[in-house]
Amino acid sequence: MFSRMSGARILGALVVLLATVLVSYAPSPAQPLSGASRHRHDPAIIRERHGRNATSTNWSGYAVTGANGSVTDVKGSWIVPTVTCAAKAPDSYSSFWVGIDGYGSNTVEQIGIDADCVSGKAAYSAWFEFYPHWPSTINTVDVVPGDTISAEVSYSTKGQFTVTLTNVSQHPIQSFSISTKMPQAKSSSAEWIVEAPSSSGVLPLANFGLAEFGRHYTSQRFTCYATVNGIAGSIGSFNPNAIQIDMVTSSGLMKAQTSALSNDGLSFTDLYLSPGP
Repeated sequence: MFSRMSGARILGALVVLLATVLVSYAPSPAQPLSGASRHRHDPAIIRERHGRNATSTNWSGYAVTGANGSVTDVKGSWIVPTVTCAAKAPDSYSSFWVGIDGYGSNTVEQIGIDADCVSGKAAYSAWFEFYPHWPSTINTVDVVPGDTISAEVSYSTKGQFTVTLTNVSQHPIQSFSISTKMPQAKSSSAEWIVEAPSSSGVLPLANFGLAEFGRHYTSQRFTCYATVNGIAGSIGSFNPNAIQIDMVTSSGLMKAQTSALSNDGLSFTDLYLSPGP
């Protein structure tokens, strides 16, 4: 007969197994995870770069660059924007995230949110992605327009990347974190990005209006920070290695325009202009 003691032992073993699954993430890049997004968040497709300014067909925002192995942490915060969706318009997409790598490298360790227009209706979700692995949806953190999202990606001496996302506006506060190893990662850039995600090419950009990043808008401390060569500082403190990125179409027309940094180097906005692609 199945005893209560045996049941307790089996239940305990299942709890340990589930905990292990939550912190051990090693999916195949060949196919999406169950519950994963239908689109991906790719490395930057840089069209042009001139000094501290660059244009990209899929990214806008800021990147801080460094030598291989120098970038070990990035923190950011932003307000969830309200996307404007037209009833009969084609589906469109926008992503807001922080990450390490992807600017001049082939991996991206990143976490953020999507604000999309699907079948004429707004759809919001949280996700993480260890590119080139597929992204996975975070179902334990609500994404509500107007809420403040705080996120961090860090690299440890044990070779693990940890991505964390928190909705500080919810009561109680909702948070998610997961870790994995990415042996091929260069750890050579930190980013604060608005993205037009991809699926067999860059997708149309959703009309997110104005995206607001940083302490001036979110009231979060130690945000829009990076750690490079063991030194932590604001985006602006890393000039001339802080690169302002505008999103453009393949023909050079502006899709999303990034503002200059605030005087303290901790805040910026990103303005939607057109869907592209």
